[in-house]
This record gives sequence, structure tokens and C-alpha cells, in this order.
Amino acid sequence: MDRREVLGLMGTAAAGVVASGVTSTAFAQGSMGGSVMPGWDEATKEYVLPPLPYAYNALEPAIDEQTMKLHHDKHHAGYVKGLNAALANLASARGGGEYGAIKAVSRDLAFNGSGHLLHCMFWSNMAPAGNGGGGEPSGGLATALSASFGSVDGFRNHFSAAAGKVEGSGWGVLAWEPLGKKLVVLQAEKHQNLTMWGVTPLLVVDVWEHAYYLKYQNRRGDYVKAFWDVVNWADVSARLKMCMG
Repeated sequence: MDRREVLGLMGTAAAGVVASGVTSTAFAQGSMGGSVMPGWDEATKEYVLPPLPYAYNALEPAIDEQTMKLHHDKHHAGYVKGLNAALANLASARGGGEYGAIKAVSRDLAFNGSGHLLHCMFWSNMAPAGNGGGGEPSGGLATALSASFGSVDGFRNHFSAAAGKVEGSGWGVLAWEPLGKKLVVLQAEKHQNLTMWGVTPLLVVDVWEHAYYLKYQNRRGDYVKAFWDVVNWADVSARLKMCMG
């Protein structure tokens, strides 16, 4: 199974990449990506934990240093480990012709693979406030947001409401829908549920409790509000340009 086939099985994030015809690089690259997909080691042919593109404390006060350390070094690393383990288990099943556990392993692939890819995007979707993060979108991105949501504020309010109302753990997602050539806001439960096949995510916010609970406790709305102070609009804009050609 090559990397593109793996991406095709990963749920919300990867499904949009493959179905829309956008390359995996277009999905994952951004301010930290360049021409090489962060989170993938071509030499070892394994998924890896990419370094943060800024210091652990660089997003304060929006996101605190301790949360960033735990989120990146423990939670994201766990998804990478689970993804590689799922791929190894699938290879073993194919080698032995034994598919009794295929449902569980396929679920592990979708869950951990989507978790890894969404986190790779999440880190590069943010930047320190006043140093690439915050402010307002401009240019083609602002035009597209206004066309799809009535105004930039209309988008921001829609996205904040969707992220705040995700049931349990999950994500708020801004995505490009290529059939209608428009932007849509989606909720993702866990990492891979409530998908809309064919879309390419552009901006994501993690609303699992581990992303905010140390600082905000149960005040998810306050966390989502603070997220706007560190959104890397240049990164989002670059992703949209790649989708639109």
C-alpha cells in the first residue's frame, strides 16, 4: 500500500485530499511544509512527529506552553505511533491472509491517520500573535470567505459556533468544496466522523479537551475565541490558492 492509498483511507482530512484531486502535499504543506509533507519520512517510509514551527510558549496567551508540550509531544505522538502500528498490522494481515481483525485495524487507521494529518495542519495553521498570527484575512481568501459566508465576520461567527458545538471531542474545519467551488464549515467528531467526502481542509481548530482544558477548563468558547488571535491567514490563503489552481 503506497502513501496515496493510505491517505484515501484516513477519513475527514485525507478523504478530501484524494477525492478532490489535490495532492497530499497540498493538504499538509503550509508555513512549515514547503515541498515536503511534514509528518512523513521518505527515507524510512514511516509517518513521524513533525517539529512545531515555533517554540512551545510562542502562542501564549492564547495557548499556554504546558498545553502545547502535552498536546504535541504526547497526544500527537500517540496518533503517529497508532498510525504506523495500524499499517504494520495491515501488512501482516495481507502477508498471512488473515483478515479477522480488519474492521478494528481499519478503524485504527482512520482514527490515527486522520488525527496525525489534522494535527500537522493545525500546527501550521497557527503562528505567534503579531508575528504571522491573528489579524484579518485579505486578498483572495477574504473574497472567497465573503462569497461563501456573506462576510469574513459571518464566516468567523459560523466557524466559532460550529467548533463550540462539536459533541464530545473533535474539530472545527474550514474546507474547500471543489464541486460547487465554495468554502464550507464542517464539524468533525473524533478525527474522522461527520465527514464530507471530496473537500480539502484549509483551517482546523482542535476542540478535544486536551487542546484547551489546562488553561480554559470547560470554557471551550473562550478557547475558540482566543484561537483567532493566532490563526496564520497566510497559511490558509496558500492552501486555498493550491486548491483553486
